[in-house]
Amino acid sequence: MKIHLKLRVPFLLISLLVLAGGILIYTLYDLPDVDTFPAHLQSPSIRITDRNGNLLYEIMPEAGGRHAVVSFDEIPDCMKQATLAVEDRNFYQNPGVDLEGVARAIWINLRGGETIAGGSTITQQIVRNLLLGPERSERSLRRKIREIILAWQISQRLSKDEILALYLNQTYYGGLSYGVESASQTYFGKPARDLLLHECALLAGLPQAPGLYDPWTAPEKARERQQVVLSLMEKEGFISADERRVAELTPLIYNPVPYPIQAPHFVWLVKNRLDALYADGRLDRAQSLVVRTTLDLNTQRLAEEVIARRLKAFEPKEGQLSQNVNNAALVVLDPGNGEVLALVGSANYFDASIQGAVNMAVSRRQPGSAFKPFLYAQTLDPNRPDAWTAATMLLDVRTTFITHEGKPYTPKNYDGREHGPVSVRQALASSLNIPAVLALEKAGIPETIHLARRLGITSLGEPNEYDLSLALGGGQMSLLQLSAAYAAFANNGAYAGYHLLLDIHTPEGKVIYTEAKAPAVQVFDPRVAWLINDILSDDRARSIGFGQNSTLKIEHTAAVKTGTTTNFHDNWTIGYTPDFLVGVWVGNSNYQAMRDVNGLTGAAPIWQDVIRGLLRGQPERPFPRPEGLIQVEVCDISGLLPTPACKHTRHEWFIVGTEPTQPDTIYRQVWLDTLTGALADESTPPQRRVQRTVFDLPIEAHAWARAHGLPLFADLPQPAETRLPALALLSPRPNTTYQMVAHFNAAAQQLLVEAVAGAGVTHITLWVDGKQLAAFETAPYQAWWPLAPGEHRFWAQANNEDGQIITSDIIHITVLPP
Repeated sequence: MKIHLKLRVPFLLISLLVLAGGILIYTLYDLPDVDTFPAHLQSPSIRITDRNGNLLYEIMPEAGGRHAVVSFDEIPDCMKQATLAVEDRNFYQNPGVDLEGVARAIWINLRGGETIAGGSTITQQIVRNLLLGPERSERSLRRKIREIILAWQISQRLSKDEILALYLNQTYYGGLSYGVESASQTYFGKPARDLLLHECALLAGLPQAPGLYDPWTAPEKARERQQVVLSLMEKEGFISADERRVAELTPLIYNPVPYPIQAPHFVWLVKNRLDALYADGRLDRAQSLVVRTTLDLNTQRLAEEVIARRLKAFEPKEGQLSQNVNNAALVVLDPGNGEVLALVGSANYFDASIQGAVNMAVSRRQPGSAFKPFLYAQTLDPNRPDAWTAATMLLDVRTTFITHEGKPYTPKNYDGREHGPVSVRQALASSLNIPAVLALEKAGIPETIHLARRLGITSLGEPNEYDLSLALGGGQMSLLQLSAAYAAFANNGAYAGYHLLLDIHTPEGKVIYTEAKAPAVQVFDPRVAWLINDILSDDRARSIGFGQNSTLKIEHTAAVKTGTTTNFHDNWTIGYTPDFLVGVWVGNSNYQAMRDVNGLTGAAPIWQDVIRGLLRGQPERPFPRPEGLIQVEVCDISGLLPTPACKHTRHEWFIVGTEPTQPDTIYRQVWLDTLTGALADESTPPQRRVQRTVFDLPIEAHAWARAHGLPLFADLPQPAETRLPALALLSPRPNTTYQMVAHFNAAAQQLLVEAVAGAGVTHITLWVDGKQLAAFETAPYQAWWPLAPGEHRFWAQANNEDGQIITSDIIHITVLPP
């Protein structure tokens, strides 16, 4: 037994040694030689091209100025200190490896059953970025051990200052800039030696996530990251609290990157996409690349030329008042696949006076009426209860709504007028505001926010942040987001998003990455999308708002919508054919208002010139009409089937199953008594009978009809037994229950009380529970009553043409407490 035990111990020891040796050989096999550093130090060149191979921007290690090595002494102390504070506070004390941090990370990862992460020093980052090659993105114990060994070897060969200099000269700072010198030139237009504390803190915070903290596209996040670095510098004793506060308050003035570049705003968006691919390990920073984008340089140049020419036309001539139109942005998309064919982020990228470096194609602004098609598309969905059609009659008359805060909201049209009964087709095409609010009320705010998110518009926040003003563009979104959402209409209701890249290949032509495109999502019924396209391309339907043959009409079939925000801060035009979508924003980056410039006069001429240029020489191509649509003749006002009384008809498209089945009720042919002017009855002699056509409109439209001289059935003198009430309450509705809201101001929760009166009725008074609420001599007869819990009675009183007191029907309502 003892003999066997004596033999077993050496055997186990030998086995362990063999196993350890095997692990060591596996770990150290093909370990890079730290003496090969010089072969790894040259930054790659990156050529960004358009879809046809035309160069947009080239980044070269030397000629392009994107990688410049400077001596350790030329790097300011604040840059060194900021880097140490955020990356490796024990740099000058550790042997190239934070043993405590590594041990802690390994222990945590092993206990959690996860891959190895954490514990990287500056020296280890150098190893990972410059020596480990493709394995740098592996998260394994073997890679971590190899990284530690190489870091220790570097620490034995180089001094701490040399290692820190190596890091600062080779690290990627975003903006396609390697090393602090090129980063300083890129972001601040100065050599690294001239960097100040607040600038050093910003640069030092970039390497961990250059795309996330990009000062150009995410200035708020970049500023937050800078403040984190400053706080760490104070914590480590590199700066005082006063120095930190001064640095935090010092403005960051960025350089607009004065290097030769085509489509600069587009290139920076592509750069951000590359940063994400590098961060994911899908691209090798040591490899030269050719990045083929979706952009078409000829289309880009057309867009830039048109913007420059059209904005120049706004420059005031001598003695004229400036309209203050200084900037524009434009996007061209292929609606079928979402590829961005052109993107102009400002009138001049290098013009600081207009904040030209700011990309207005991706900046959030209010869209105004450009948001309306998404409201109407929901109401046309045949799967909704009581879906509207393109012929549905809406009342464009003064209407007061109650917001979710309990406050009255009375929208007005852009022209300040009311247009009475209009069809959905006219309301959308002519961009009428009052019907749009009705559309949002029908569609629902939560449903509209959800739809926007499905269409890639993620900037609207939560539904409880909005009220009915959302119908008129009360939210904020970018031109690129809104254009991609519109493209779903042109793409038979399918949302394809937007795409910037086609593929990435080596200079030798080997494709190493192809941008995957998710399948388009069917957001709208194709028939609904076609109806929206048909409405927005109907020049006659938009004549109420824009007149016929306006700037929105071109030689080809094109759907188009404008938008203008309050006080002329922004105006938009987005229009499309089956092949191209062009979205235009005009305004000022600093939110200064323009003077009397709207979507039709500001953005539309740019849209018209660009889309005409794109379609020049192309054959007419209408929007393909899907199955399941039918054209029906309807009476023009009601949208119902014509009757002999209907004087004007038109043909309208309907989704099968939604076409009208009832006859028109608006036009009424009546017999009048020529002697009395009243409706004729059985006792009226034939010789005194005359036939007339009158309008039987909803009571809400009576005031509008009278103002426009339309004969109303309700105003006709009638036989006593059939006489319509001369006085009635429009609001509140009979037997309605109202719920007070607990978290809203009780005083703001009010109910509109409104009466209507016939001809000859005067001295109208409104009553609630036996107390007079208001008195009027002229219309409108409206007053607001603060809600109070309980049962309540409402009525109106007035004097008729004979001086007698008349009373309306009494309306009963219930108000529930919060």
